[in-house]
Amino acid sequence: MLQIEDLKVRLGDKEILKHIDLKIHPGETHILFGPNGSGKTSLLMTIMGYPQYEVAGGKILFKGEDITRMAINERAELGIGMSYQRPPTINGLKTRQMVNLCAQGEVAVESLARQVNFEAFLDRDLNAGFSGGEIKRSELLQLMAQAPDLMLFDEPESGVDMENIALVGNTIAALLQKDGSAEETTSKMQAKLNRTKMGLIITHTGYILDYVSADKGQVLYDGMLSCVSNPREILNCVGESGYEECVRCITGIN
Repeated sequence: MLQIEDLKVRLGDKEILKHIDLKIHPGETHILFGPNGSGKTSLLMTIMGYPQYEVAGGKILFKGEDITRMAINERAELGIGMSYQRPPTINGLKTRQMVNLCAQGEVAVESLARQVNFEAFLDRDLNAGFSGGEIKRSELLQLMAQAPDLMLFDEPESGVDMENIALVGNTIAALLQKDGSAEETTSKMQAKLNRTKMGLIITHTGYILDYVSADKGQVLYDGMLSCVSNPREILNCVGESGYEECVRCITGIN
């Protein structure tokens, strides 16, 4: 459902992504690792369609449609949503209004907010004075209202205390149809076949893996996707040897 082919991206006069090839099938969740400045957020912003990220080559396909030059709002309407690491504060725009905008109409805002313990924030300006954990719950609430088919998460654990990490992790799992509820009434194999939502999650800590069953892990290093492997194996490798050695080991680079 998402296919990226030989993608090259520039930010200003610098090439920040080089020859990116990536496929995410319906029902799959991929974890994206990499050191700071390697291009992880840039990849998500490019998929979302931010114009400052100039596509210098290659293409992005979503649901069989070429979205490489498509505007952000068109991608959102097609079914792509993103949870940002540091979303802006928007004074004068209430969180309740933003949730309705994400849903493209009226929704049961209080009911959705209750699921992420966010009812008390609905009539506050968006992200104004919010803590890190409150910002993450606000982002999740907006995704719940939008219900996109492809969800991009930029470090969902960042700024979240231990008290809220389970709520954030379990909510992401539910959004990606990986919360285990389907397995209660059907086989695990059938539940997997029934999933349609896709996820691409940036993580440094790997805490999200305690809550979300990921299908693949990948390392973005120096603007290039360097390996594909089991996400926990990559996490262990990085913890033991660092990113450079991990990439060299997994890809067989001498």
